Amino acid sequence: MTDMTSTRILILDDDPFMLKLLSTMLTQFGYSQVRGVENGAEALELCGAPESRPDLILLDINMPGMDGVEFVRHLATCGYRGCLILVSGEDTVMLQATERLARNQQLRVVGALPKPPSRDKLNDLLGLCDNEVRAKAKTARKTYGRDEVAAAIAQGQIINYYQPKVVVETGAFLGVETLARWMHPHDGLVFPDQFIAVAEEHGLIQDLTRAVVKGALNQTRSWTQAGLPLQVAINVSMQDLGQIDFADWVVLQALASDVQPRQLALELTESGLMHELSTALDVLTRLRLKRFCLSIDDFGNGYSSLVQLRDLPFDQLKIDYGFTHNAWQDPKLRAIFEASLNLAKQLGMEVVAEGVEDKQDWFFLQTTGCDIAQGYFIARPMPADAVLGWSKDWQRRLVEERLVGGASPPA
Repeated sequence: MTDMTSTRILILDDDPFMLKLLSTMLTQFGYSQVRGVENGAEALELCGAPESRPDLILLDINMPGMDGVEFVRHLATCGYRGCLILVSGEDTVMLQATERLARNQQLRVVGALPKPPSRDKLNDLLGLCDNEVRAKAKTARKTYGRDEVAAAIAQGQIINYYQPKVVVETGAFLGVETLARWMHPHDGLVFPDQFIAVAEEHGLIQDLTRAVVKGALNQTRSWTQAGLPLQVAINVSMQDLGQIDFADWVVLQALASDVQPRQLALELTESGLMHELSTALDVLTRLRLKRFCLSIDDFGNGYSSLVQLRDLPFDQLKIDYGFTHNAWQDPKLRAIFEASLNLAKQLGMEVVAEGVEDKQDWFFLQTTGCDIAQGYFIARPMPADAVLGWSKDWQRRLVEERLVGGASPPA
């Protein structure tokens, strides 16, 4: 959408005044192909024709006839791939509910614009839409088959990236999460959403996990020898826990790498803990007995959370990104975040907050008593050889940006 002369924008709103106001704003920003319609049926017709399909839709969610929620459903059905900005005079709860609905149906929602529309807010959302388009163009999805993924694992093309975690109270660099990447000989860096599901579907995930664990343990030893004794977290699949010998294998690998058990955290997503609980409980209990850290990942974003906390021996809880980012300004998110935090504290668990995306998120955490923070505000995932340099830069930021020591939280 960077080329404003070629960007097609559709405004769907039953209020003629609002159509004119938004059209004027967009024209002033330099967008020349702007069209306004007052009903959902006409808008869907335009979306269905390649020559008129919009790159961006500004959608009023409260309209007579086909309302915005129904329109979102039709957009998802027809496979719309442009950007979507929700525009409404409804309360925040309704806007957020519609936004989540659209995201759950794989629509690219860049944000919501309350009425009356703010010129600055609209401009910010247009910028986000431009970024979405660039990112999509840059990371065009290629599909890979079983044989390609198997060869990548066998040939050592799976490499580890690491995302730092820090202590909320002091900013101290505590550890990293290991994130698998595929260094493809022709396609460059391939992200896990393009190969993890393939590995799980075709019985390759155990080989993939073991490659990641070995690499992470070797790197942990190197960091420790360099005076940086980090805790390294590794994501583990339910299929790994279905193997009764997995605990013994992890113990042997840690011994061979001269890594202490407490330096290794195994993270399990809630959605992966629904079956084969007997074997999983055996494996996890033995790992906990050996003093490895066990973390329940993406808490609140899966199923039977409380049952899993009751039955499985976790000692760390990671609050999902969706409940951390913007909790400082969203009462509903804040309530869920604080409830999860308090539950973990009552159970004697350490708490990691994912999704710390900006300074407001960071300062919010400092008011909550959360233990550990992780997110793009702190650091993006990086190769192992970039971690030491990042650590020095983070120490500088702590001082220059006054990130610890009684800094004021967001208003």
